Amino acid sequence: MLRIEDYALIGDTFTAALVGRNGSIDWLCAPRFDSGACFAALLGGPENGHWRIAPVGEIRAVSRRYRDGTLVLDTEFETETGSVVVTDFMPLPSTEDEVDVVRIVRGVRGEVSMRLEAVFRFDYGHVVPWLRRRPYGLQAIAGPNALQLWSPVELSNQDFTTMAEFTVRPGQSIPFSLCWYKSHRPEPPVQHPEVLLECTTRWWRDWSAKCTYSGPWVDAVQRSLITLKALTYSPTGGIVAAPTTSLPEEIGGVRNWDYRYCWIRDATLTLYSLLSSGYTEEAVAWRRWLLRSAAGRPEEMQIMYGLAGERRLPELELPWLRGYEASRPVRIGNGAQEQFQLDIYGELMDALHVARKYNVEPDAEAWRMQAVLMQFIAEKWGEPDSGIWEVRGPRRHFTHSKLMAWVGVDRAISGVEQYGLEGPVEVWRTLRAKIHDDICRNGYSAKRNSFVQHYGGDDLDAALLLMPTVGFLPPSDPRIIGTVEAIGRELTVDGFVLRYRPETGVDGLGGGEGAFLPCTFWQADALALMGRQDEAAEIFERLLSIRNDVGLLAEEYDPRTRRQLGNFPQAFSHIGLINTAQNLTLARGPAQRRASDAKTGPA
Repeated sequence: MLRIEDYALIGDTFTAALVGRNGSIDWLCAPRFDSGACFAALLGGPENGHWRIAPVGEIRAVSRRYRDGTLVLDTEFETETGSVVVTDFMPLPSTEDEVDVVRIVRGVRGEVSMRLEAVFRFDYGHVVPWLRRRPYGLQAIAGPNALQLWSPVELSNQDFTTMAEFTVRPGQSIPFSLCWYKSHRPEPPVQHPEVLLECTTRWWRDWSAKCTYSGPWVDAVQRSLITLKALTYSPTGGIVAAPTTSLPEEIGGVRNWDYRYCWIRDATLTLYSLLSSGYTEEAVAWRRWLLRSAAGRPEEMQIMYGLAGERRLPELELPWLRGYEASRPVRIGNGAQEQFQLDIYGELMDALHVARKYNVEPDAEAWRMQAVLMQFIAEKWGEPDSGIWEVRGPRRHFTHSKLMAWVGVDRAISGVEQYGLEGPVEVWRTLRAKIHDDICRNGYSAKRNSFVQHYGGDDLDAALLLMPTVGFLPPSDPRIIGTVEAIGRELTVDGFVLRYRPETGVDGLGGGEGAFLPCTFWQADALALMGRQDEAAEIFERLLSIRNDVGLLAEEYDPRTRRQLGNFPQAFSHIGLINTAQNLTLARGPAQRRASDAKTGPA
């Protein structure tokens, strides 16, 4: 089975597909990121749906790259008889009515025999469609779903598997086109693949040319921004955490979650990554998504929502899928939506503050929402919650959760002091000081010279690396220095930071997990704020070195087996890359800007 990092991403800003180094598309949900998969081999086997185009004989070498400034993927196969390039892309702009995947096979050298193999399935590999021959190739249909495969070569079918063999010579180009559409609609016409390629390439290059970052890591930043755009659901501006579900945090383990939704927690850092890179339009769309999704009573606010702000995301297990490398269960939906996580209220307050600071579409309704959120924070900040890591064990008084409650209050005060908005600022100042004092008394261990994961405990938590970034205390404060150094000693494995130690049992789950890549970016950010630029740059370069061959990062990394883990590619990891590059390049990067927003200290 392919490693997680052996996949590359193609997408159309409605959904996305994963293409393996072996030429197989093993994951595609249609028509949206969170729809049922018609290719689900990633979480099962070839029989659960895939589409492979590759040489027939022995493959001596594989190399691949994205075309500059695009999400158009070229994979070159070297064989004994010659070489061939398979170009994969999804045309833009797209719609929810159709999803197109185009694959063009080009001969480069010699003569190469090729094989196409396709297994079409719906509902995550569960539904076997009826196949029909068509003048253009093949149609697959079952229930509400239909696929048409346009092929210039003759196709054959056996046991619901579609196959073809053909030969490619230098200069020859053989295109294939797959279209998902609603089965009750007429069959869509096939567009010219070469024209689609030209249009798609131009669209991506026009978009990526807007990037304003010009530092030493421009290629890595641009690739991360393109990835972030590819994970954006264009009709609403919502950004999914990842296009996949149930890729494991530990091979063979049970920590397998569905990340095809949009997290409130990602809001502030997402805005910084977009705004600092020149993408105001995307930032406006993300802010609008936040306001629509979180609208309503504060006590009903969720940590995550669907692509259009849907609230019901029930968690189910799919027993017919054996899981990636036997990592079961395979889940769709996410039960964490029902948890109380205090930090998201501070995150939303902070995100709306950032939007206001950057003059992102001023909106009086946003401040009305913030005033209501402030009442909720004032009432609930002292309660235990499930925390940033969405633990499935008992609620606790997590220090990071209290920290973000403090951030929410602080940003509300800034709204009055900096922007002339109306609110009971003296009451809020008193509350801010109270929360600050509570954290310093109960969340700090003098014995350990560090802030700790939760009140009454001694364990560490990498989320505490955000304390100087949000401006709770200055980076020169001995308690911050002690916390950063303690995490560096005790939560770092071969240069990568763990979220926390799972063996403490705080999360109520069995098994372990890899190092959490956003936390390692946070470590670099904290060190940069402390003036330790060389250490921060070394960590950043280490993170860049573990990207796969086309510049993508998953959620986690196992430094011992040198494998990426978790859902892939992960928006939060790429957001971290963008922001840390900015922090190391600019005099006032996102971390410095965020820290300077706060009234640092207890008052």
